[in-house]
Amino acid sequence: MPKFVNSLRDWNTDAFSRTLKQELEHLPSGTLPLDKGVAQGGMVDDSNLTASVLSVKENKTAIQAKAGILFTEIIINCSCGDDPMPTNAYCEIQILIDKNTAETEFSLLQEQAESLTG
Repeated sequence: MPKFVNSLRDWNTDAFSRTLKQELEHLPSGTLPLDKGVAQGGMVDDSNLTASVLSVKENKTAIQAKAGILFTEIIINCSCGDDPMPTNAYCEIQILIDKNTAETEFSLLQEQAESLTG
């Protein structure tokens, strides 16, 4: 379980959203549950994802944030020749940061990601 120490440190400051975005974008590949939400049954390429903090609130024990994640879904067998086809995809995740330990949990908020191809 990752720890978002910097986000916890910056909670209740103007830097919080920027710090949370940075920590999300620098997670090791496979950390976010994006594979549960691919729109076309492809594979997730999260090597160059973009995060956007949508909302934030707190309770006594945790900071809860909602973030939009842009990533690449690799579609295989798309009848486009022999090569897999990368497509832009989007999903929203919930982030829970424990206020005592900075341990961070992620869950998918949408059943399926959205394909952003036209």
